[in-house]
Amino acid sequence: MKAWKRWPAALAAGAATALAVGGGNGVVVGLVVAGGCFVMLGRAEPAHVRRERATARSDLPFAADLLAAALRAGAPPDRAALAVGEALGGPVGERLVRAGRALRLGASPEKAWGQLADLPGGERFARAATRSAEHGLALTRTLDRQASDLRVARAAAAGASVRRVGVLAILPVAMCFVPAFVLVGIVPLLAAFVRGVFTAL
Repeated sequence: MKAWKRWPAALAAGAATALAVGGGNGVVVGLVVAGGCFVMLGRAEPAHVRRERATARSDLPFAADLLAAALRAGAPPDRAALAVGEALGGPVGERLVRAGRALRLGASPEKAWGQLADLPGGERFARAATRSAEHGLALTRTLDRQASDLRVARAAAAGASVRRVGVLAILPVAMCFVPAFVLVGIVPLLAAFVRGVFTAL
């Protein structure tokens, strides 16, 4: 997220915290919260990048199956990549089209298939396709194996996402109850303790 978009949210969080805590301590805590929010929002992945990664994760196994089928039908790797890429579209399709064009222009397999390396699972896919091309292994068998591996990885990623959602769902509740617990339970005890110490003196 760009800096000018982050500042309003960070300042609003800081101001709300400062008002809740109150006094000079509130200002200090509010500034810390505003700074923390600004940094955290800067590290957050943009929505369009997150959508592209999710689409690529689901499309890549399907693309590997289609490529293997096209190669079995007798299409050369460059034509198979172009045909599958144009049919599939999206982030995987775009990169397959680039890979097919690169192969057609005589680029090395490593450079051509490397077009997919920035996608989730794409680096392993590109490495396997390059190795098959360089060592003369059957690319169709490699693609079948990659499709299976990518499906397993996608299922694992989906399970991890579900578990992460469960953890993240607890955070808002904790953010509401922890300050309330401190204010209602701990602050009166500390105040009574301090009052008792001063009374004893």
